[in-house]
Amino acid sequence: MQILSFKKILLPLLLFISINSFAQDSTYTRNIVKTLTSKTFWGRGYTKDGMAKAADFLSSEYKKIGLSSLSENYKQDFTFAVNTFPGKMLVEINGKKLTPGKDFIINNESPSINKKTNLQRIDSTKFQALPNLEVLLKDKLTWSVASEISTQTSIQINKNNFKETPKTIRIDIENKFISDFKASNVVGIVKGTKYPDSVLMITAHYDHLGGMGAKTYFPGANDNAAGVATLLSLAKYYTANPQPYSVAFVCFAAEEAGLLGSKHFVENPLIPLKNIKFLINLDLVGTGENGMTVVNASVYPKAFTLLNEINNEQKLISKINSRGKAANSDHYFFTESGVPAFFFYTQGGPSAYHDIFDVEKNLPLTEYNDLFKLIINFNRRLME
Repeated sequence: MQILSFKKILLPLLLFISINSFAQDSTYTRNIVKTLTSKTFWGRGYTKDGMAKAADFLSSEYKKIGLSSLSENYKQDFTFAVNTFPGKMLVEINGKKLTPGKDFIINNESPSINKKTNLQRIDSTKFQALPNLEVLLKDKLTWSVASEISTQTSIQINKNNFKETPKTIRIDIENKFISDFKASNVVGIVKGTKYPDSVLMITAHYDHLGGMGAKTYFPGANDNAAGVATLLSLAKYYTANPQPYSVAFVCFAAEEAGLLGSKHFVENPLIPLKNIKFLINLDLVGTGENGMTVVNASVYPKAFTLLNEINNEQKLISKINSRGKAANSDHYFFTESGVPAFFFYTQGGPSAYHDIFDVEKNLPLTEYNDLFKLIINFNRRLME
């Protein structure tokens, strides 16, 4: 009885020490965010080999950490169509040159266009130049990714930066449509010590929006360098502390293009989907002042109750909000295929999203340590 009691005390203590030693390694996490948001990776997108460079970097990190590979060089390749903007990105309104990303963005389906023309006011925020060219005044500029080309070009102008009424426009924009853009999911695993065919999976998309022209890129610190950095920190922990179940790590490509990387994995699984006992998807986790939200909480109420029990016991995240089913990140196709999954995202802090201001220096990583501990303890309870 004395030995049993001692074990009951010792094992949780060792777990606590182990978790905290890794959770406090926020320097590693911060450095990963800095690296992924640097110019070298050019928004981890579709020009200047940004996404391919990021995939190579993640593969090398997987190898350094000691993850086992399920494919050649940890990669699962696939292709898809995407509209890109590698070169010219000139817009002048009333003879004044605007700065891409800061003063204007173009619609992501835009074709190449080179015109100089007058603008006609349609209403207080819309101006028409040609049947296929319009100018819109916006309070906030956000960009995304398109997999097709439109005949219409829309220029969105930040009306907070440009106070004049648009009267003339000069535009010279170069697009390049790629029908077979190559991308790679990056997949690694720590084999379980007792039940290796039972798998807990941690996922995060590493792609972002890439660049708009030759001089402007979207760093994507919160979306989703923070999620990838947290995933890599967890991979370090589980490599050093193998669990009864296997723990798999997947960094998905092409989330911003329509969840294409996770869709490809589900349709071509490197791990049998029936073996995945639970999946945690990390996206937009670089803040946390106002708590966090769990997508699929109402779909898996028992798991959500367990998560809250752990959080309340250890006083980690200030508030965990429940949300239902949503097709808003890479958990979605797994859930649709019968894999239990949560999508975690945090609230508060900087509001930058899909713009050039989502930068590393503004990312607080407020709840990194607490989120790390919550995931470790949640996974441990799932294996009991």
